[in-house]
Amino acid sequence: MTSEVLSTVELRFLIAELLHLIGNYLSYRIIMVKYTVKVSTGEMLLAGTLNSVYVKLVGTKGESERMYIPKTASQGSVIEHDVSCPSSLGPLEFVVLDTEPYALLAYINDVWFCSKVVVTTPEGDKANFPCYRWISGYERLVFREATGKLIFNETCPEAIEERKKELQSRHEVYRWSIYAEGLPQIMKVASASDLPAEVRFSFTKDLEFSFTAAKALVELNLAGLSTNKEQWKSLDELSHVFNSRKTDVYDYVEKNWKEDEFFGFQLLNGINPMMIHRCSKLPENFPVTEDMVKASLFGKSLEAEIQKGNIFLVDYKRLHGVTANVINGKQHFLAAPLCLLYMTPEDKLMPIAIQLKQDPGKDNPIFLPTDSKYDWLLAKIFVRSADFAEHELNFHLLRTHLLAEVFAMSTLRNLPMVHPIYKLLISHFRYTLQINTLARQALISEKGVITKNASVGGPGMLEFLKKAVASLTYSSLCMPEDITARGLESIPNFLYRDDGLRLWDIVHRFVQKMIGHYYTCDSDVQKDSELQNWIKEIFFYGFLAETSTGIPQSFSSVTELVKFITMVIFTVSVQHAAVNNGQFDFGGWMPNFPIALQQPPPTTKRQCTESTMLKTFPDINTTVNGMAAVYLLSMQSTDFVALGNGYQDHFSEKAPLKLIHETQDVLKKYNFEIQGRNVSLPLPYTYLNPNNVENSVAL
Repeated sequence: MTSEVLSTVELRFLIAELLHLIGNYLSYRIIMVKYTVKVSTGEMLLAGTLNSVYVKLVGTKGESERMYIPKTASQGSVIEHDVSCPSSLGPLEFVVLDTEPYALLAYINDVWFCSKVVVTTPEGDKANFPCYRWISGYERLVFREATGKLIFNETCPEAIEERKKELQSRHEVYRWSIYAEGLPQIMKVASASDLPAEVRFSFTKDLEFSFTAAKALVELNLAGLSTNKEQWKSLDELSHVFNSRKTDVYDYVEKNWKEDEFFGFQLLNGINPMMIHRCSKLPENFPVTEDMVKASLFGKSLEAEIQKGNIFLVDYKRLHGVTANVINGKQHFLAAPLCLLYMTPEDKLMPIAIQLKQDPGKDNPIFLPTDSKYDWLLAKIFVRSADFAEHELNFHLLRTHLLAEVFAMSTLRNLPMVHPIYKLLISHFRYTLQINTLARQALISEKGVITKNASVGGPGMLEFLKKAVASLTYSSLCMPEDITARGLESIPNFLYRDDGLRLWDIVHRFVQKMIGHYYTCDSDVQKDSELQNWIKEIFFYGFLAETSTGIPQSFSSVTELVKFITMVIFTVSVQHAAVNNGQFDFGGWMPNFPIALQQPPPTTKRQCTESTMLKTFPDINTTVNGMAAVYLLSMQSTDFVALGNGYQDHFSEKAPLKLIHETQDVLKKYNFEIQGRNVSLPLPYTYLNPNNVENSVAL
């Protein structure tokens, strides 16, 4: 009887305990919340990893446990994993990612490229965390939620601290270095292989691009000529040695390079539309008389045509006094020409007078279209060679490549990933640091292609670059102001101007709306300490603290900021495309764009013959190395990213994403407009088709 009673009591007790445990379990299950984490691996080759991947979520109300993700992060994969927490973490602030090598692979540095992490909260909201970084074994990285946030809007002390840590670590990696006194500073790095992984070429780009003239010479079937130091015997010989990889424009140039009309056309729509300006008064050192040019003006007065705005000038005075190079053991020569041009009633820009040196005199004649065929042709050849120097070193190297590096460096050093300006600009610096490092190694180093093969190479290169830096101003980098300053608002058939101004306007409208989303008033700009540090470094390291450049040292208004950001984006995308993409088209045929000339400018008339011209041209090896360089610099990679793309990787808010899509639609529409216009042109201008404008200086 007693035992039966006890067993009943025991049973009741056990049932009560069981019910209590079930209640606790159910209560625990009810208050547990679930976050769904999706981790994306980049699509480039070798982006995956065999390492163990761990994730931790950090919100304003707490943080999750460090969770192991039990799946392999393979190339192009999206791994989904649930993270459970006892309660809500509040608005998510950070994702912490780290990896650990497997024991058997601990000796291998198996890096992983994480593109982004997307977290779905218990409430069904999505939080985006852009990463776009390579992560190696035992490395711990903290990434912010994608909403752009200015430093003074941070309310979480941990968030402020993470911003500081991020910039401190970047300062250690991205360090300024003097390349040459008087030039913009560069990133301190010994070689491209020493660059941080996240700013290096993709595997695809690396496979396709080898910055060596030898590779290009093989592709052009010219390798056998690269050591031939003989002179060209005829233009036919030059034409016949090269029969592969020609473009339609290349063929047009080869057929028309001698024509005056094409000479003038190139100053507007060739690869260097930056030298020409309206002539309001003849320079004192260019004594062109009415008699000299009356035949070219069809009997009209030179002074009257100047007043009407029909006379234009290109002046290569920066080349005056620059030391010319010694190539193949022979002294080569540079001219510093002045060239006068006339816009005819038929809207053709025609050269009417050329002086090859800056100081007038009996040994410096003014060449005219009425002179003998080879006198006039050789004068134009010296102008085209001077244009090579200005184009490659000033408008291409200095004003796009070197400035892009300055902008990229200051962005990486001063703006954390969560900063809206970082998000806006970072895609515009894709591959820039590597392409510039390679250029310093292979183009302008002691044994570089330009150094060894250009008349302006060797000691003259730095002499000229310093002169070019002295002419570098903020106004000249802003296309609307530059066009006005050069008096080219109404010159007809100026396609670079038409397309460039349209793209400037599209970029400006985009930047204005994007900046306005984050900076609501001028005081927001003034109190953004990270932004102010950004512009200070650009002014100091890029423009060498020269107030005469007009570059701001600080920002005081939204309007100032919008203009400067527009200039940065335009410079590294549109302007670079204008001076880069047509290099092989217009420069592959050497007589149109000579890399070097080995005879001095003629000092008398009626002495030049075809033989004189051929002796003036560079030797065969110099020619083909120059061809290889412009070919290499004109090649478009298969992972090319066009203007207007790349922003989605870093923004998540509805308003910016909507604006990005709208801008992309505007660019698509303008691309079709350009294609329609080009159909009726004898030589289409395609370099500023938005589809042909790379988003960054990547080549």
